[in-house]
Amino acid sequence: MAVNFAIATFAGGFIFAFLVAFCWGPLVEKFGPIGGWLAAAFIVGTAWTLNHGVGLIHQSGRAWIDMAYAVGIGLLIGGIYSGANLARALPTAISAIVGGTLGGFILSCFLGK
Repeated sequence: MAVNFAIATFAGGFIFAFLVAFCWGPLVEKFGPIGGWLAAAFIVGTAWTLNHGVGLIHQSGRAWIDMAYAVGIGLLIGGIYSGANLARALPTAISAIVGGTLGGFILSCFLGK
């Protein structure tokens, strides 16, 4: 991958993680569960449009899991720097990994070649 593509990919991933970290919580606090749905629609939709529509994230390979990695790693690093207890987050992280793996496997069973 060329340096300009790597920088654009990093920027696209950072923008998504930044929006989730700083906008999702306040939307949920202000509007309750509907705020979560609004956050999911607007934050993820806007980030997807920037990353895939405009082309900030450049992919190589068949799996489209780039935005999930970006937000997962971005929030993990943000938690480390803010002093969060990572041991308490471990069950959630493991559940997300197992769920994502299982979802990918099931999807590959239906769409695989």
